[in-house]
Amino acid sequence: MTQLRSLLVILPCAFALRATAAPAPWWLWESVTNGSKVCAQTSLGPGWRKLLGPYRDARCEKPFRTR
Repeated sequence: MTQLRSLLVILPCAFALRATAAPAPWWLWESVTNGSKVCAQTSLGPGWRKLLGPYRDARCEKPFRTR
């Protein structure tokens, strides 16, 4: 009976956390060696720096609006 009670408490909490999740933003990254630009969600390594962002799409065209 206590297992069922625990499940009834944990299950709604898990759904509440999932409801607040959002996709990671995209950033425009620039190579420090040749200046080429790439849109990615995470760093491409030590030879890259964040140039612009965040964006909502993989083309880095739609700005991410913060409230």
